[in-house]
Amino acid sequence: MAGGNNNRMRELSRKRAIAAMPIAGSYRSIDFALSNMSNSHIQKVAVLTQYNSRSLHEHLSSSKWWDFGRKQGGLYVFTPTVTADNSFWYRGTADAIYQNLDFLKKSHEPYVVIASGDGIYKMDYNKVLEYHIAKKADVTVVYKELAEGEDATRFGTVKMDEDGRIQEFEEKPMVASSTKISTGIYVIRRRQLIELVEKCASEERFDFVRDILIRYKGLKRIYGYKMEQYWSNISTVDAYYKANMDFLKPEIRDYFFKEYPDVYSKVDDLPPAKYNPGANVKNSLVSSGCILNGTVENSILFKKVFVGNNCVIKNSIILNDVYLGDNSYIENCIVESRDTIRANSCYKGEDGVKIVIEKNDRYII
Repeated sequence: MAGGNNNRMRELSRKRAIAAMPIAGSYRSIDFALSNMSNSHIQKVAVLTQYNSRSLHEHLSSSKWWDFGRKQGGLYVFTPTVTADNSFWYRGTADAIYQNLDFLKKSHEPYVVIASGDGIYKMDYNKVLEYHIAKKADVTVVYKELAEGEDATRFGTVKMDEDGRIQEFEEKPMVASSTKISTGIYVIRRRQLIELVEKCASEERFDFVRDILIRYKGLKRIYGYKMEQYWSNISTVDAYYKANMDFLKPEIRDYFFKEYPDVYSKVDDLPPAKYNPGANVKNSLVSSGCILNGTVENSILFKKVFVGNNCVIKNSIILNDVYLGDNSYIENCIVESRDTIRANSCYKGEDGVKIVIEKNDRYII
């Protein structure tokens, strides 16, 4: 599921889908779900895209990076299409599946894993499937226990009995009564999914969570599977900033980059980062293709970033292909890709994270 648009990402989602948001220097958010599929030996993967999908399609143009370039199965990318019966965009998650129901009907695999493209995590979906079969569940929802004080109201919250069966499911409640949240990962039998989605469509209902999980929680056996490891969802600017900053912690960086199984992404042929005299870097992730002349602290620099003389960058995320002029000062900011920050500029996020978008003289023809 990679079609969503989200106003809580503010200006960041103006030119790309949430699933194409850059993460940790050289990844995109969808890489995590695709890598999990590949590592779980799922061979047939469909990505449903819709909103601002150009950069996402570019990223998915070759399936070899995730090892889906094969004769059986493979990587399919579906966008909303106008047909004789239907001229709508995807009106919700269940509608997105309904409009591509042919793909499910022509497949032979008994089970379907549904995952969203904006989660940062590593997971073996086979373990969820084993649990699903052992519980004789109709649907299994992967949930995560939030730490005390974390905001659960932007997620779906669940309550379960001792056996793990979901008794209550609230989608984005005003006041959260549970710290267990749905991660948007589900396992369901293929035929069951086709049946439920067709019923939904016949009643003009379009949302997978509200119109299937919540409506059928009393009728169907819906179980929760607990995710123990790191999981983060990047659907707001603050959550996106925090997820990236988490990669500056050695234990999280090692978990994603050094522990098996790996996370894969499309690889660009860029030279390694170059540190000129005067460069001073502390606790930062610097990607290939960068040239540094200034000071960088607790920050993440994506590919092809140029940092001018006497620049200071603190606690910031600099997206791809940004030029920072001499003597600039950036603190607590996210700088949008392909920006040119003029010399002697100063940007500081005073109350929360500031998004910096400069008018680009470099790319005006």
